[in-house]
This record gives sequence, structure tokens and C-alpha cells, in this order.
Amino acid sequence: MAANGFQEFIESAEDVDGVRFNWNLWPQSKVEATKIVLPLGCLFTPLKESSTRPIPPITYEPVLCTRQNCRAILNPLCQVDNRARIWICAFCFNRNPFPASYNNIQDLTQLAETMFSTLDYTITRAPSGTGPIFLFVVDTCLDEEELTSLKSSIQSSFALLPQNALVGLITFGRIISLWELNSSCAKSFVFQGGKDYTAKQIQEWLGISISNRAAPAGPTPAGAAGHHPPGHHGPGSHAALPKNNATKFLQPISECGAVLSDILDQLNRDPWPTPQGKRSLRATGAALSIATSFLEVTYPNSGARVMLFIGGPCTIGPGMIIDDDLKNTIRSHHDIESDRAKFMKKAIKHYQGLAARSANNGHTIDIYACALDQTGLHEMKHCANMTGGHIIMGDSFETSLFKTSFQRVFNKDSNQNLKMAFNAVVEVKTSRELKVSGAIGPCISSGIRNQYVSDTEIGIGGTAQWKFCSLTPTMTTAFYFDIVSQNQATAAQTSQRGYIQFITQYQGSDGFQHVRVTTVTRNLSSTDYAFDQESACVLLARLACHRAEAESNGPDVLRWLDRNLIRLCQRFGEFRKDSPDSFQLTPNFSMFPQFMFHLRRSQFIQVFNNSPDETSFYRHALLLDDCINSLIMIQPTLVSYSFYEPPHAVLLDTSSIQADRILLMDTFFHIVIFHGQSIAEWRKAGYQDQEGYESFRVLLSAPINDANELMLNRFPVPRYIVCDQNSSQARFLLSKVNPSLTHNTTIGYYGDQSATAPVLTDDVSLQTFMEHLKKLAVSSSAT
Repeated sequence: MAANGFQEFIESAEDVDGVRFNWNLWPQSKVEATKIVLPLGCLFTPLKESSTRPIPPITYEPVLCTRQNCRAILNPLCQVDNRARIWICAFCFNRNPFPASYNNIQDLTQLAETMFSTLDYTITRAPSGTGPIFLFVVDTCLDEEELTSLKSSIQSSFALLPQNALVGLITFGRIISLWELNSSCAKSFVFQGGKDYTAKQIQEWLGISISNRAAPAGPTPAGAAGHHPPGHHGPGSHAALPKNNATKFLQPISECGAVLSDILDQLNRDPWPTPQGKRSLRATGAALSIATSFLEVTYPNSGARVMLFIGGPCTIGPGMIIDDDLKNTIRSHHDIESDRAKFMKKAIKHYQGLAARSANNGHTIDIYACALDQTGLHEMKHCANMTGGHIIMGDSFETSLFKTSFQRVFNKDSNQNLKMAFNAVVEVKTSRELKVSGAIGPCISSGIRNQYVSDTEIGIGGTAQWKFCSLTPTMTTAFYFDIVSQNQATAAQTSQRGYIQFITQYQGSDGFQHVRVTTVTRNLSSTDYAFDQESACVLLARLACHRAEAESNGPDVLRWLDRNLIRLCQRFGEFRKDSPDSFQLTPNFSMFPQFMFHLRRSQFIQVFNNSPDETSFYRHALLLDDCINSLIMIQPTLVSYSFYEPPHAVLLDTSSIQADRILLMDTFFHIVIFHGQSIAEWRKAGYQDQEGYESFRVLLSAPINDANELMLNRFPVPRYIVCDQNSSQARFLLSKVNPSLTHNTTIGYYGDQSATAPVLTDDVSLQTFMEHLKKLAVSSSAT
């Protein structure tokens, strides 16, 4: 396949089906699969919005294979016999009759099911019982300006919610308040922040009956026995509460919007005094536990989002991350490695338990953390990672970074429905040639082990079904597969193609249950495996991050990455033994070593100069985003602007830094406009405001316009940085470029201002990296 045609095929498959494989021709046997080094995998975006082939609306139920241990759904890869009015399943070869409702259809080959590889069925007979649920959990230990800005952002979001959305409010400082929304008089139930409460206690104290609902899933926190019931502010008492009291705390936004807005208006900073030299007493862990338990006993197995807003670390009660003494600094990576993070393990266990309970019930946890210091994202990361929640990290709730990002959570489609799905399940079915090894993404295992499950586990394995509490049109999960055919002859006799079907069941924001079916196929091969180096890089990056989270050992992960890269180059490179100069890679592989070079230097693998919270934030973003965005995170893009040539992409290299250039770098998390030294001096002199220098004014505005274009739909909104060469903020660009010129390799720069500026670093350059890679790949002693 020609290079251009191959790239078009990859991009088309990703656009239409939301699927992108690293190997687009699959090995015929297990032996061949071990030789290709990297496991067969794909990046799958269940709710992908196609720009070229919109999915037709389907309002009837899918047709399933009648074999009980198959139950695959009718798709274009199935054989259809018009005369006998049957279809043959591509996965189990069972012959299935069409349902009676298809009797009046003459040509069964022209059905939407047999023409579209991806279809979305809307199950109109089973509308969701309630609208989506949004429970706001607000930290009140903020400065007055911060709290005022946060309240304003939350109030603005009410207009973006569907009218049938149920909303609730929990506020916390040293104590936690759960607010009633059906009363003109502001009332709340108050809980002590230093204690943990079981779901059963919450149910009894609030007078909530769940006799008609599904039983809550997951264990409840231990150690809460003997706690006294919380206080009740306002008229009435705990004993007089009626049964099934949930509607007091969760109301449709159309009915309680004004009341909720008034409560927020009257909400003040936590009144508990904070002595000098002390931190605010912030009961984040207990507040999140109460939110989890409350939803668990009111709306189990229903679509809900807990939206947690925090401005500092938890300093009291369960989930405590640091004590209130400012003399004690919050843990760093060095503290974690040397086992000096006093509260970390216990806090992680607490939040991981809450995450598991929320995930089992289909409830998402979003974390919006805005502070100048760490807030505890490292300990709380499982809450978002396991439930598909958002993590937004910023310096302040007053910044546009937070405000715009928060608004984009509620983006809507052309039908004015929220671009989010709730309480989803993704099931994978495979043909006999392969089995599914696992998934790496914002999900948990459903524990469904069947004939599609491989004995080899990668990521979240041992199942063919995963639960996703939340899905968006860009949320992407990595799936890994295992070729199980024992030899080439058997594989060739069975089939020349392999098949995979993804079945995604979810609660849409339109109020109905949906079933989205994507069925893909690839040919089997024993020679060329049609390598997609971009998706392969992202799939390997997710595996590396998964290993880094599990092992907490950066050097081991680096060695593992290096071994995989060396073996891949040995397998697919062309060279003469012990001759590095003869080494070369085909175009399909040529960029892969460069991707690995930047991945090794990235914030996903290297934790130096990043806090544990920042590392968790970056890895969370990689866990959720699609191939293109993930690749930008790994290897940022760099565009040059100058008088002498139109804007164009340049190498992410020190040599691209010139005094008479402006550079625009996109790292996904940061948009950096970097002015060369001469450009900066001209700008400071004000030439852009003088007559005759219109071209300079245009040059200065060009990267700004392009940066705004990049930030237009980016989520979360990146940090926007404008800097000059040799300024302190130039470090954002210098830390990313390949250090081809350093203080160790450059001679004479300081006497020649027109020369390219070196980077002060001891990191190896891409050139040195490639030289060592070639030597190891061609070495006779290499294994």
C-alpha cells in the first residue's frame, strides 16, 4: 500500500469508526505476533463524531446473533442471504433468521446495519427514569475573591444544564453541609469533617428510602460505628423526617435554580478561624465520602457527576493529605520515593475506595483544583481515572483557564444535548483468530470472562467488558489484543481476515438508552504488518504510564521502553551486522524512534521538576485523549514566523531558535509564543506602532491569531504563555526542544549574536540517541 493511500486509510478509519490500530495487517499466528515486539492494539473512541460520514438515526433495537455465547450484532461483515432471509454471523458463523419486523423489506443487503460499520441505536422504549444528576461539592476554605469567582462560574453553569437535570449542593470546610433545595429558607444537614460515615448511616439520618431501587454496589467505609447523627439546621428534627427524602436534596434545575443560586449568593468563607502558620481545616475526604454515599443510596446505577471544587489539600479527617501546620510541606516525588510521605498511602486507599464505589454505581467524579500549591490530586487521581471524570488544574478560580474549561464541560451538540454520556458499558467481541488482553483508559472491569478473553493480561484485563461512568466524543481508550492461532496454516485455512466488534451501551443526555455498535476488520499477513507509528507511540505511552503508576520506578520504565524500541528496530530495520552506518528504517517506522526520544523526556515518564499532582494531571490527560492530542502531548508542535518565509512547521530543535524568528509551540497543556532576541527588542522599542512598520505588526499578530485558533476548542484550556528569548519563561520552550546545541557542544556563541543559542542541559540530543540506538540494533551481541 502506498504511503499516501495508507495514511488516508488510517485517517478515514479513525474518522468513521473512531478506531486506530498500531498494526493494520494482523499476524497470522501467535509465533508471528511475538516477533512484531509490540502487542496488537487500538485506540477506540466510542462516541467519535465523524466529519465525513454522519451516523444515520436508528430508533429500533439491534438484531443479535441467536447463539447464546455469541450475541454479536448484525453488521456489514456478516453474509446476508436475501432468498433464505438469513444472515451468517461473522464471529461464530451461526445462521440467524431476520426478525418478523423485517419481512416487508425486499433487499436485506441495503439495511443500515449491513451498510454502516458504526451505528447508534436509540432505544425509545426504555427512556431513562431521570435526567442526568450533577452534585456540586464546593470548598469554602477559599479567599473571598476566589470563592466569589467560583460561585459565579457555578451559577453560570445552571443555564447550560438540561431542564430535567437534577442538581444538589454540598459545601465543606471543617464541617460538611448538605443543602436542602425545596425550601425558601436555606437549611442544611451538617456533618463533622473529622469522621467518616457509612452509606447506611447517611441513608438513615437523611430519611432516604431505597426499597424501590437497586441495592448500592461496593463496600462501605469501615470504622464509622458509634458516630453520632449530624445536626439539622432549621425547623424540624431527625426523628420527624419522612421517608424517601432524596427530593429535598436533589431537584430538577428548572425548579430549584433560583433557590440554589440564592444559597450560593449567601455562601460565605468557612468561618472556622485559621491561626497564623496554620492551614485551613479542609475536610475534602469526608465531603467526597458523603457525596459518594448520598448518590449510592439515592440513585445507584444511574448517570451522575460529582463535581468537586478544591482550593487546597485535605487537612482533617479521612483522606487527609497533610496536617494543618505550614512548617510541614506537602509531599514531593523525592518524599514518595524515600517513603517519607506520612499520609499518602492511607489517603490513596480512602480515595480509591470511594472511586471503586462510585464506578460500580456509574457515578463520575470530576476534580477542579485551583491553587498555587498542591491540592492532593496525586492521592485523589483514582477518583477521576476510574470514573472517567475531568481533572482541571489551575492557579486560581478567577483565571480564564478554569472558567472557560468549566464552561466547555457542558458543550452541546446540534440537537442541544450535552456532549456527554453516562453509565456506559463497552463490550468487545472478537473472531477466533484473536482475543482481548485488556484495556487502559478511564474505566473499571465488569468481570465478564468469556471465550473472547485472553490469558495474557495487559492493563485492566481478565474481562471482555468494561464500565465507563462517563463518555465524551473525544474520550479514547486503548485496547490490546492477543493473536491465538497456533500456526500460519491453521490461520490461513480458517480465514484471511480477523474481526472485532465494540458494543457500547450508554445513557444519553437526550434521556434515552443507546447502543452504539462498531465493527472493524483487518487482513491477516505474514510479512508486512502495516505499522501506524503514531498510534503505536500512544499505545506504548499508555502502557508505560500504566507501568509507572503500578511500579513507581522511572528508571525501570525507561529501560523497558528502550528494550522495546531496540527490539523493534532489530526486527524491522534494514542493516548489516555491526555496521551502524548501514541502519535505516522504512517510512512507516522512521519517526518512531523520534517519538520515543520525546516520550522518554516527557512529563509522563520524567518526574523531575514536576510535583506529584502535576504528574497525575498529565498522566490523566494522556489516559483520556485521542491519538492526535496524545501525540502533541508527547512531541509538541513548533511553527516558525519570520519576514523571510510564510509560517511553517519547523523541527522541535534548538536550531529552530533564531533571533529574528517568532516560534509558536503547542504542548497541549501550554501554548507558548516565543520571541527571538531581535524580535523582542524591536517590539519593546515600539516599532509595531509606527508608520512604515505594518509588516512587523502583522508578524507579531500572526502567532497570536493561530494560538487563539488552537485554544478555541481545546479541553482543558491550555496555559497561554508569551515570552522572549533569554527570559525566565523561555524555559517552557527550552525544556521541550531537542538539545542539539548545548553549552557543552557549542563554541563561539557568546561572541556571535547571530548564532543559534545553546540550551543549558546535560540531556543527550536526538542525534546522540539515534547513534546509540543504531549501534545497539546492529550489534551482533544484541538480544
